[in-house]
Amino acid sequence: MIVGASVRRKDGVEKLTGRARYVDDLVLPGMLYGRTVRSPVPRGRLERIDFDPALPWDDIVVVTAADVPGTNRVKLIDLEQPFLVEREIRHREEPVVLLAHEDRDLLARAVRAVRLVVTHEEPVLSLERSTTEFLAHTLEKGHIVAGFAEADVVVEGIYETGAQEHVYIEPQGMLAEPRPGGGVIIRGSLQCPYYVQPAVALLLGVSAEQVQVIQTTTGGGFGGKEEYPSIIAGHAALLAVKSGRPVKLVYDRMEDMTATTKRHPSRIRHKVGVTRDGRLTALETELLLDGGAYLTLSPVVLSRALIHAPGPYRWPHVRVSGRVMATSYPPHGAFRGFGAPQSTFALEVHLDRVAKAIGLDPVELRRRNLLRPGDTTATGQGVDPGIDVVQVLDTALAESDFLARRASYAAANTGSPHVKRGIGLAAFMHGAGFTGSGERTLASRAGVRLGADDTVEILASSTEIGQGASTTHPQIVSEVLGVPYEMVVSAPPDTAVVPDSGPTVASRTAMVVGGLLARAAREMLETLRAHAGLPAPHTEEDFRLAARRYASEHGPLVTMAAYQPPAGRAWDEQTFVGDAYAGYAWACYVAEVAVDTRTGEVAVTDFHAVQEVGRVLHPAGARGQIEGGVTQGIGFALYEHVVWRDGVMANPRFTNYIIPTSADTPSIHVRFLEVPLASGPFGAKGIGELPLDGTAPAIVNAVNMALGTDVAVIPAVPEVVLDAWECARRAVDSARR
Repeated sequence: MIVGASVRRKDGVEKLTGRARYVDDLVLPGMLYGRTVRSPVPRGRLERIDFDPALPWDDIVVVTAADVPGTNRVKLIDLEQPFLVEREIRHREEPVVLLAHEDRDLLARAVRAVRLVVTHEEPVLSLERSTTEFLAHTLEKGHIVAGFAEADVVVEGIYETGAQEHVYIEPQGMLAEPRPGGGVIIRGSLQCPYYVQPAVALLLGVSAEQVQVIQTTTGGGFGGKEEYPSIIAGHAALLAVKSGRPVKLVYDRMEDMTATTKRHPSRIRHKVGVTRDGRLTALETELLLDGGAYLTLSPVVLSRALIHAPGPYRWPHVRVSGRVMATSYPPHGAFRGFGAPQSTFALEVHLDRVAKAIGLDPVELRRRNLLRPGDTTATGQGVDPGIDVVQVLDTALAESDFLARRASYAAANTGSPHVKRGIGLAAFMHGAGFTGSGERTLASRAGVRLGADDTVEILASSTEIGQGASTTHPQIVSEVLGVPYEMVVSAPPDTAVVPDSGPTVASRTAMVVGGLLARAAREMLETLRAHAGLPAPHTEEDFRLAARRYASEHGPLVTMAAYQPPAGRAWDEQTFVGDAYAGYAWACYVAEVAVDTRTGEVAVTDFHAVQEVGRVLHPAGARGQIEGGVTQGIGFALYEHVVWRDGVMANPRFTNYIIPTSADTPSIHVRFLEVPLASGPFGAKGIGELPLDGTAPAIVNAVNMALGTDVAVIPAVPEVVLDAWECARRAVDSARR
């Protein structure tokens, strides 16, 4: 079996040996370097642009909004964000002028020599002050008033999550080369070639076929290279078209962190009704997201946040209302989990508060209310047969020795004056693929082709961004075809070569695109058996002979598959009712912490991650996904504090934007449970985003257990922890008096 084995990664040797070529490694004849001049104010009007006459501007390529040959709007969900400012300035670091030259020192001087004359306007730098609503949605089930009437106790709470920087290892970068006869070739670090292609075509006023997009080796994405590469590709393309020469535009880390998108900050209010015996009766949630200056991908972030807000629980009555508000910060966009980490954090921390209010063990509160087979989620989607969410919970409890450790820590904390220890958990789920009809709208296609050298070539626009797609896809195809893994290769993600198989986002690459490739491979087998004498069963040599026979008699063999939704699935995008996803992965995470009450520092000392994921295609890769996601979640929970000052990130360096290092990362014990998904390739679901959802609430629940606090804000930096600790001590002293 190839599927289920930790075969050698296809991209491993090149990356390990340094032979992999990233965009900044590329040099083309006559190439220029590009730079961006950005807005110095968070809100205002551009009056004019002045150029210092001391510089040789005739030798420098200069592009402003007036030079745009097509439409000066980024094609995404809505055409609202300009590539370059025309008059209105909506955020700091908004691009206004593009410059290019072969001398990077002169180029740096030129950036400083451009003076933007602007009229300042009052910015909106908090959710409370925003009066502009990008969009709003509501998810409802049952009758919320009746649900609260059934409750013995009603518990309310407000929870906040901050912005989070993607911190991919490679900054944003693109290289644009003019094509003879018009159009451009774009090479760069990106997740979605078929997002970049139409966006650049619209900007240049050319057909999509005149824009060829090729992914170079990409050093991480996490959603940050989903929509933003369209902007930097467009900028490089404008400079290349005007100069008639290739232009490379690569951000340094500071520019990348100040100018690009981040995770949406959120404020979430929960109101939960519960009976004395622990039955949840009603959930009312108000979810507010900071969208920043432009809409970008906020609609899909809000949608997922709403759907995941009720968690993996039985709620007879639910009302979740969500809004995205406009502010004067740079736009917030896609980030691993996009919306679900925010809403999962709020619910799981609140449930510990609910359990405390009725004097019930938080483990038991969850056990009594977790979804069972035959139940439906808040949107009305049935739990798949064979799924046992309680088993996921019990496995996590057993593997972490949760109950014994909790009792031990509670006893030890009474005698420990400074360092308190705690253990906490979070139960959650994550939907794989695009929501509802999203996959149907994408109409993704992928295929396989017999190569002239006895290889089988995968044709898909899915990109390798470190998650292992270039390995799991060949595993799926080799397993279906019954040929060695080494025989299967992937065509480069190049819009001139591969079809549009959809974006590399939303935990869909293995489940959705892998499923298309499995279908295409099965069709190839049937064709070879029908027209080239391939026996069943067959050997590797049988396959090679049949492939050569087919090629000599019929020419190249290419088989394609187009997306078809799973049978019986229905979704209403307006009411949020129906089958939100083809399948969910289910999980329970347990975190252990040590908190120094003198400094407010929190150390995660141990971590258990248990998840049901359908079928594990590549065990080592899957473990890596979970371990990496948990580490990223530790940063989200404790360290990664984006400090805003006058609308711009004030700590855009690794010296002051703190991320977890190996010293901050505990042993992460990963356990997979497998209940194959009928519509997934070999039963696989998506897992890439799952670990971001449950890590932060498990950690914060552990902190609250250790200190007796009500921490409800992340990142829980030392100041937050110390404030909560002081409040908890004052409450204890007051109760004693």
